[in-house]
Amino acid sequence: MGALVVREKELADRLYFIQNASGAVCGPQDSFLALRGIKTLHVRMQRHCENGSAVAKFLKEHPKVDHVYWPGFESHPNHAVAKEQMKDFGGMVSFTTKEDSLHGAVQVVERLKVFTLAESLGGVESLAGHPASMTHASIPAEERAKTGIKDSLIRLSVGIEDIDDLLEDLKQALS
Repeated sequence: MGALVVREKELADRLYFIQNASGAVCGPQDSFLALRGIKTLHVRMQRHCENGSAVAKFLKEHPKVDHVYWPGFESHPNHAVAKEQMKDFGGMVSFTTKEDSLHGAVQVVERLKVFTLAESLGGVESLAGHPASMTHASIPAEERAKTGIKDSLIRLSVGIEDIDDLLEDLKQALS
């Protein structure tokens, strides 16, 4: 779902030939869904950011949470860049637990009821991932640690559900 814009007709003709020959065009349903989704993108992003902020602040104050990674915090190493580039700070939040164990983190994500365990993050629903046992499981623990991926690191893509439901879910999962 992109566009190529060029000045030269010869290049445009070559690109069109490749596109036509390879079938690199969206189907009608994909096009319809993209157009429909764009119309509400701003509202969904606003809620994503609001909920992300609330979740990050909740986790920062939670006694079982060690560190929260969210660019909206001034203490985040990329806060200045995020502030310059973004209108808000998004709903991608990561955190580690004070227990800092693989088993403990797995228990937390398994207890979640509103957040769905998933390797791919980024829908309108709230999703959680545990890199040490999922996306980065094949990397030795020592190597993961060098890049900051602790055994207790949990990644959240905070969705647009009711914030009270999301906070209650995190509260019970961390209990």
